[in-house]
Order: sequence, then C-alpha cells, then structure tokens
Amino acid sequence: MANAEYGQWVEIAFDCLPLRTVNRTDIPLDASPGLAAKMLRVKAAIEKHGTLNSYFLHNASCTFHFTNDPREGMVQFAFQGVVMTDSGDQSARSGDLEVVLERETCGWLDQSIVDWLSDTVKHAVVSEFNRYIAAGDLRKAQERIERIQKASDESGGFVGMYL
Repeated sequence: MANAEYGQWVEIAFDCLPLRTVNRTDIPLDASPGLAAKMLRVKAAIEKHGTLNSYFLHNASCTFHFTNDPREGMVQFAFQGVVMTDSGDQSARSGDLEVVLERETCGWLDQSIVDWLSDTVKHAVVSEFNRYIAAGDLRKAQERIERIQKASDESGGFVGMYL
C-alpha cells in the first residue's frame, strides 16, 4: 500500500505577475539591489515576450520526490521566467524559464539527471499553470492588480506609500 502522506510527487509554488499590469520599468533610485535586479528581469521579460498573455513567475520552486522518505530522494529547483498563454488566457502554451538546482537529498544524483530534471521543471510548470488557470487563481491575481492600479491612479500613484 502506498503512503499518500505527501499528496503530490511534484510540488510547484510561484508568485505570478501578469506582465500587462506593469506600467513602468524604470528602477527607483532608492531600490534595493535585489529589487533592482528583479525589475531588470521583468523588463527583459517584457522586451522578449511582450505584455499580452505573458506572466512572470518568481519566488518559485519545483520539488520532486523520488522516495517515500522525506529525508531522502528529494530534488528542489528554483525557477523564474515567463509563461505564455493562448489569446484568451485559458491555456498555457509555453514557458521560458531559468531553472537552477537549489537543494537535494539524492546521493545517486548526477549531472545528466540534473539536466533532465531541469528540462522537466519547464514542462511541469506549464502543466501546473493550467491548473492555476482552472482554479481561477489567474483571474483573482488579475482582479487584485486591477484594483491596486485603479486605487493608485485615483490617488495620484501613492498607494502603499503612506502619503
């Protein structure tokens, strides 16, 4: 009998930024180095993929479990990049992701397996993004950003700045 303690063999987590909601790509003078770097990656994503039907995924990870022991057989990748959807935002078409091995508990792991799993992350993320769309999370993210943008426009661009 299989142990269903983990629920999923592939765990994928990400934050999603619809690129159509990015109004400015200039970096504030007081931006931290980390924020400035992220803004440069978003700007590059917009230049490469445009803003329509393009979603920047960040703060993201993909974890594979190969055994039923949480202390052994896990490989985790960090990733970021863009997922592109069809014209109606109903289905993910492809992903352009940067994938990096973050940690692992597989004593038998070699570079060829890491390379194959890195490619597999890209396929798994596109599949997971379709689940994200089906769950309504994409629409919720778009609505939340539209509300923030409207409030920002109405207040002269000072939402969240306590001015």
